[in-house]
Amino acid sequence: MDKSKNFPEKPLAGLKFLASRYKNLFIWAVFCQIVVIVAGTLRYFILKYFVDDILEIPSGEDIPIYVFSFGYILLATLMGVFSLFSARGFSQISERIAKDVRDDLFDHIQKMSYSYHDKTPTGELIQRVTSDVEMIRQFYGVMMRDLFRISFIFFINLISIFILNWMIGFVSIILAPLLGLLSIFAFKRIKASFVAFRDQGGVVSNVLQENVSGIRVVRAFSRQEFEINKFDKENSSHKHLGIKFFNNHAIFWPTSDIITGSQFLMGLLFAGFMAINKIISIGTFVAYIGLIGSVIWPLKNIGRILSESSTTAVSYTRIHEIVSQKQEDLKTGIYEGELNGDMVFENVSFEYEQDIPVLKDISFSVKKGDKIVLLGGAGSGKTTLVNLIPRFYGHYQGNILLDGKPLKNYSRHFLRSNIGIVEQEPFLFSSSIRGNITYGVRRRVTQEEIEQVSKAAAIHENILTFSDGYSTIVGERGVTLSGGQKQRIAIARTILKNPAIIIFDDCTSSVDTETEQHIRKALENLMKDRTTFIITHRVDEQTLSSADLILVFQNGEIIQNGTHQELIKKPGFYKKIFDLQHRIESELEEELDNV
Repeated sequence: MDKSKNFPEKPLAGLKFLASRYKNLFIWAVFCQIVVIVAGTLRYFILKYFVDDILEIPSGEDIPIYVFSFGYILLATLMGVFSLFSARGFSQISERIAKDVRDDLFDHIQKMSYSYHDKTPTGELIQRVTSDVEMIRQFYGVMMRDLFRISFIFFINLISIFILNWMIGFVSIILAPLLGLLSIFAFKRIKASFVAFRDQGGVVSNVLQENVSGIRVVRAFSRQEFEINKFDKENSSHKHLGIKFFNNHAIFWPTSDIITGSQFLMGLLFAGFMAINKIISIGTFVAYIGLIGSVIWPLKNIGRILSESSTTAVSYTRIHEIVSQKQEDLKTGIYEGELNGDMVFENVSFEYEQDIPVLKDISFSVKKGDKIVLLGGAGSGKTTLVNLIPRFYGHYQGNILLDGKPLKNYSRHFLRSNIGIVEQEPFLFSSSIRGNITYGVRRRVTQEEIEQVSKAAAIHENILTFSDGYSTIVGERGVTLSGGQKQRIAIARTILKNPAIIIFDDCTSSVDTETEQHIRKALENLMKDRTTFIITHRVDEQTLSSADLILVFQNGEIIQNGTHQELIKKPGFYKKIFDLQHRIESELEEELDNV
């Protein structure tokens, strides 16, 4: 079940929803706060009676002084104990909610559509799972705790002042509406500036993540200065937006200080006037001095909490933008069982954006065990076509049949469990070689099976040369391995998966000749009795001559199709490219012979 779809759209409702998961703990933490505040307020009443009934009665015969002392110590002890309980309660709430939101976000991101990940920068997603969730955690751990605390302090102490004297009570809040208006004004300005500040933070994170991931390319092309300038530009923009955001905060504080200071002075002068004229007792005046501070301080800090809560509202909205995105339906499907691998494409067209076709009227058919080569330049539609097979994209026109049944009637989960993909740049996780080979296999795998597929992928002997063998940690993205070794580990991973259909995305284009031969040997073992799609942009006679069908792509269309022997006999794009590449290779061989 997708928990994240229950997230309300409005920030206030959403924050309430998240807290409702821990309702009992929340009630306990708030109750402890109330105990602390009531105990703190009662101290001022004890102080009042001490001044009025002890200091003004020299003998102290009415109420012994040790009774007041004991009561004061008891209240202080209650405050200390329940403050601890309250702090622990809010701490547990904040950490649990933060974990829940991270889990829900990560779960939702895993199940979002391929097209969403195509369009969304990685750094943006990372920031929302980290920085925005951290803002939510701080809200429940600090802001919400303070909001309840200062609200209870304000109302309990204000009621206490009214109990002492109702006239002083009214004077004590005469400027409260003005402070409320200031808080609302500051809330709106701070929220707007924080949206811009946080969005630019996502841009900075994405530039940083992209640069670190491509650091080898940056150094290979000596583009460090260019990257530094690009980062500095975005970081400077982030700085200026940050200054604007914090300036809005800075404007609020001195203004609120003036208002609360004026309110305190008004209350103090009015209560002093009443005490001098014997309208209230000295004990009441002393108690009021303590209580008015507990009314003025919350007035100022409620504004602070409201203004800071605007940043939480922004973070919640950014999180909701992700969880409101539709997830892929992985499970729904009519057909399951063993796949044969026969496929038919009937007038298939596809577009990423409306009225900009990427594939146009594609039609061909293949049988189990056929090897199909997709040849064409960059952007010709080869990769887009094979991405339709595992249903990475579902909104195409025309029909695709798998074993005679519509592809859309197979669940995505079933298709992807039966399709193996070896990419041009295979991704390896920062774990052991064993972990990378067994990744995606949902069963217990023996060491013998791992070694068997590694031998088939022509990587077993290389693995044995490592000090830790199959337990060797490959580093981030397999950085400790060569390109050929990563490719063969990816092939071993695919062999272990035992798919009915295999897709190779130009996986020998960036390796040396010797490594290419090792990979070819591994591919031959993998392709036996499996329907295989091979994407390439170069005319490689060794690959093409063994293909059952070659599809030549240009601008999203199949402009030629047939076997290698058929196509080299026909005038057209294929023969032109083949003859050109063959002539270049012949000239190169002649030059080498003459050296």
